Amino acid sequence: MSKATRPFDVNALWALDRIGAPSLCPDGAQAVAAVTRYDMETNQARASLWLFSTLGGAPRRLTEAGDKDGNPQWSPRGDLVAFTARREQGGHKDEEPQLYVIAPDGGEARRVGRVPTGVDAFKWFPDGRRIAFVSWVWPDRKAAGQAEALREFKARKETAYVTDEALYRYWDHHLPAGRVPHLHVIDIDTGRLRDLFEGSDWELERAEPNAQSFDISPDGRRIAFAFDPAADKRLDNRFALAEIDVRTRRVQTLLQDGDWDFTAPRYSGSGAHLAFLASHQALGHNQPHRLAVLDQQGRWAVFSDDWDHDVAAPLQWAEDDQAVLFAAEERGRRHLWRFALGDRQAQRAFEGGHVGAFAHAGGLTVVNHDSVQFPPRLSVLEGSSAQRIETLNDERLAAHRFGRHEEVTITGARGDAVQMWLIYPPGFDAKAKKKWPVMHVIHGGPHTAFGDSWHWRWNHQVFASPSPLGTAGGTAQGYVVACVNYHGSSSFGHEFLDSITGRWGEYELQDVEAATDWLLKKPWVDRQRIVATGGSYGGYMVAWMNGHVKPGRYQAYVCHAGCYDWQAMYADDAYSWHRKELGAAYWEDPARVAAQSPHSFAQHFRTPTLVVHGALDYRVPDAQGLAYYNTLKSLGVPARLVWFPDENHWILKPRNSRLWYGEFFGWLSRHLPKGR
Repeated sequence: MSKATRPFDVNALWALDRIGAPSLCPDGAQAVAAVTRYDMETNQARASLWLFSTLGGAPRRLTEAGDKDGNPQWSPRGDLVAFTARREQGGHKDEEPQLYVIAPDGGEARRVGRVPTGVDAFKWFPDGRRIAFVSWVWPDRKAAGQAEALREFKARKETAYVTDEALYRYWDHHLPAGRVPHLHVIDIDTGRLRDLFEGSDWELERAEPNAQSFDISPDGRRIAFAFDPAADKRLDNRFALAEIDVRTRRVQTLLQDGDWDFTAPRYSGSGAHLAFLASHQALGHNQPHRLAVLDQQGRWAVFSDDWDHDVAAPLQWAEDDQAVLFAAEERGRRHLWRFALGDRQAQRAFEGGHVGAFAHAGGLTVVNHDSVQFPPRLSVLEGSSAQRIETLNDERLAAHRFGRHEEVTITGARGDAVQMWLIYPPGFDAKAKKKWPVMHVIHGGPHTAFGDSWHWRWNHQVFASPSPLGTAGGTAQGYVVACVNYHGSSSFGHEFLDSITGRWGEYELQDVEAATDWLLKKPWVDRQRIVATGGSYGGYMVAWMNGHVKPGRYQAYVCHAGCYDWQAMYADDAYSWHRKELGAAYWEDPARVAAQSPHSFAQHFRTPTLVVHGALDYRVPDAQGLAYYNTLKSLGVPARLVWFPDENHWILKPRNSRLWYGEFFGWLSRHLPKGR
């Protein structure tokens, strides 16, 4: 097989560079982004910072010494790039992530002070001399006592996590015991540190405080932030907006309304207005985030209420303060939008594929974007066109064949039009006599969507490409990959997304089955080789299908981190949403909850199933997968378990991922007849 036609497999996937979110220098001439490279043999990753010219020229690696340099942000003066890292410098090895700065023309990075509790998300002050950042601190200790508190915590002999909080763990980690996220300010030259919330009850969101949780005013005197006003912190609480005076540390609440959730504040260039996201939760828990603006008189308005899209942070004001840039999904794609506040009209500034991140400065915009056909890349927008500013993966990608993809529309539940993406194997010819196997890949959420995007963990091109994978070392046949954006999916309007509330499994199954019926009419489909796979809510769906679809229609299932028993799912981190999504709590209406739970239909399970789960998965605890696997074994249904003690909701380590793909393809090959 020639080099130019090698199949794209898991090893090729992990050999690619992974480019992070960009940051632009003030004049827009250069972007900086983290680039992560993995080594399959050492099972490790290294991340360094790279500079990319928007004017032309080869990219240049900026940092060499660190292992995981990340989150780079260009200073407003253009003289420094700040980033977070764990390094050893001056005889001191960082135990927690610290803040570093480096000149863009190179040289040695410098640690900015020492923060015992570590540095999370950060932003530069407009003067370029200070940085505001998030750190988890013990609220009953002053800043000078945080280092001692950390030493005491690490020296303890007890291992129990003890709490009386409703929110105590998130995705794959417990929230730091006894600590809360505070805003801090650090001086770049002296390392002098201030905790802006010290001695107060103010704190940022506990689930995942990030750079969108706060913003600094253009004059540097104020910081706006989102906060949870409830005494009992929960994932589904409704947030408010406040503003702190940096000098006096006085805080005033800007906007609070029990019917609304307010997040992601962003000051306009003049500082006269504050853009933010507003979700009218009193109308329903699945209400989309709208673009809203607050003025200095306390008046606010929603601007995108007639635009049926979910607006995503970050928000970025245009130079004239008359428009706001942001990303939002539309029909399985994610575009960069420019929303004009005057006429309340949204225009695509850049069309996906999938826009993962963007930066805007000096009149230029750089986007990190991807597609089913290529991994994330960086491009600079020039009018209505986009120009690549890096080619880091091009040579590696050129060695492989990729299958084309297309969007089709089927008639699904309620007679609605439903989108399905198809990814074909390389060399696919619909007119040839060859019969192809079909793999449904069912997305999670359920309120997400499969789109024209690159997936690092469930990669469509790896699924479609014939690859030398499998536990027996055989060749896995390339699949026609079908991705149905069933009822409940995002990007098709609020009514479509909310239509499954209180009746999970019903419309989604009708949509997947309608897609299978559509595929079975195609002469190139091998009806004896159709499988269904899914993760998270997609795993729920294949477990649901096992109890509701006649055996034999699908030859095998793969259930990765799948929800199995909604009563037992109250062990997860998002338990407060269950009664909203299912229509009742299990103690209020046990029958209604059980009717939406795959475990209630176990007596019908017949189809061979591979069950995959990680022990660190707190969104879908691993007991869900173990219960499903044990049930299948008790019923005598062919089943195989792949359980990772060191993975969470996703498989993130290179060697574990390679094993995952091998088990995945090996299981399906074992239960499919040979192709025709």
